[in-house]
Amino acid sequence: MAPAVVVCGSGENPEFEGRITVYVIVCAIIAAFGGLMFGYDIGISGGVTSMDDFLEKFFPAVYRKKRHALPNNYCKYDNQSLQLFTSSLYLAALSASFIASKVCSEAGRKHTMQIASVFFFTGAILTSGGVNIEMLIFGRIFLGFGVGFANQAVPLFLSEMAPSRIRGALNISFQLFITIGILIANLINYFTSNIHPYGWRISLAIAGLPALMLCLGSILICETPTSLIERNKVEKGIKVLRKIRGVEDVDDEFDSILNACEMARKVKDPFRKLMKPVSRPPLVIAICLQVFQQFTGINAIMFYAPVLFQTVGFGNQAALLSSVITGLVNVFSTVVSVYLVDTVGRRFLLLEGCVQMFISQIIIGIILLKDLKPVGNDLSKGEAIIVVMMVCVFVMGFAWSWGPLGWLIPSETFPLETRSAGFAFAVSSNMLFTFVVAQAFLSMLCRMQARIFFFFAGWIVIMGVFTWFLLPETKGVPVDSMVDKVWKQHWFWSCFMADDDLRTDVKVV
Repeated sequence: MAPAVVVCGSGENPEFEGRITVYVIVCAIIAAFGGLMFGYDIGISGGVTSMDDFLEKFFPAVYRKKRHALPNNYCKYDNQSLQLFTSSLYLAALSASFIASKVCSEAGRKHTMQIASVFFFTGAILTSGGVNIEMLIFGRIFLGFGVGFANQAVPLFLSEMAPSRIRGALNISFQLFITIGILIANLINYFTSNIHPYGWRISLAIAGLPALMLCLGSILICETPTSLIERNKVEKGIKVLRKIRGVEDVDDEFDSILNACEMARKVKDPFRKLMKPVSRPPLVIAICLQVFQQFTGINAIMFYAPVLFQTVGFGNQAALLSSVITGLVNVFSTVVSVYLVDTVGRRFLLLEGCVQMFISQIIIGIILLKDLKPVGNDLSKGEAIIVVMMVCVFVMGFAWSWGPLGWLIPSETFPLETRSAGFAFAVSSNMLFTFVVAQAFLSMLCRMQARIFFFFAGWIVIMGVFTWFLLPETKGVPVDSMVDKVWKQHWFWSCFMADDDLRTDVKVV
C-alpha cells in the first residue's frame, strides 16, 4: 500500500506535513486488539448466561425457573447474582481507570496496553476454569482491570499516532474491533452452546486469545511521540515522529508537541486542573458522552441479546443466531462510520443516530407493550422478526454514531496537561454506567416490562438536544489546537475559557 501524502488540510484547520504510513496503520490495528478484548467480553457474557450448563452449575435457581416453572416472560433471568457476573467486570474497570491514567502518563501508552493484556489473560484463565461463583467473580475482576487499562490507553494511543486528517477513522478502529469482538463472541456462543457440559468454558477461555495477541503485538509497535516527549525522551520522540509520518521535516508538529508538553509540565496536579472552569468543556462533554452512550440501551441489548430474543419467543439456538445477525450489522455499520466520520463530521452522525435509535426503540416498545404479556404467550413469528429487525436498525444507528464517537471525541478534545486524567474520567464514567445498566437491566425488564424501551427512548431525546446545542464539531482540528479552534469559538463553552492563563496554545501555521 503506497503512503498518501498529507501536506495540509483546509485553510481553517491546516495539517502538519506527513504521510499516512503503513506502519501507523499496523500500529493502529495491533492497538485496536484492546477493543477486541472488550467487545468479546460484551458479546460472550449474554450468551454464556443463557446456556443451561452454565446456569445449572452456578445459578441453579435461575435454571429451575427457566426449565420447570411457568415464568413471567419479562422475568426469566431476573437474578442479582447472575447480573453481578456480568457487571462486576465494569466495577473493576471503573477502579482501574484512575490507576491506569497515572500508569499511562508515567510508563507510556504502549506499556499500559501490555499490562492490560496480562490482566485480561489472567481473568480468562480464572473464569474459564471456575469451579464456584467466587472464582468466576474474581476472574471477572481481573478482566475488568484489563478493560480499564486498555480503554484508557488505546484511544489515546490511536489519537496521538494518527495524522489529524484521518484521526477519526483511525480512532474508530478501536470501536470497530469492539464490534468484531462482539460478533466473534456471538459466533462462538452459537457453536459452543451445543457442546455439553463444557461449552461455556470454551467460550470464556477464548477471551485469552485477543489479550495474547495484544501483548505480543505491542512488542512490535512504538510508543507515541507525545508520550515519549512528555517523559523527556525528546530525541527518541522526534525519531519516532519522523518514522510514523514518513517524512524528515516534522519540525512544525514536533514544536507543537513540545510546546504542549511544556505546558503540561506546569500542571503538577492534572486532576486538580480538571476541576477548574477552563477544563470544564471537555470534561463535561467527555462524561456526558459516556453516560449517554450507556443510556441508549445498547449494552443492555448487546449483553443480553440472547436473553432478550428468548423473551420474545425464540428458542435458545435461534436467539443466539439472532445475536450473530445483530453482531454482523454492528460490524458493517461501524465500517460506515470509519468512512464518514472525517467527511460529514461528528455532529451529523450523532444526530442521525439519535433519530434512528429513537424510532426503533419506540417501535420495539409498542410491539412488546401491545402483544407480549407477562405470562402465557410469546410474540407471533412475524412480530418477533420485526423486533429483531428493529434491534438491527437500532444497533446500526448506534454503531455509526454514539458507539465510536463516544470514545473518539473524549480522546481528542483534552489538552495534553489533562489528557490522561480527563480520559480517565471518561473511561470511569463509561464503566460506572455500564455497571449500573448491566446490573439493573434484567430487573428493570422484569418490572418495567416493555416500557423499558420508552425509558431508553426518552434518554435518546435528551442526547439529541445536548448534541444540537452543546457539542461542537471537531472534525479535522489538530489535537493540540482544540482550545483555540473549538472551545474558544463555541457560543456557550467560550465563557469558560476567559481564565485560561496556564497554557498558551500552539499557533499552527
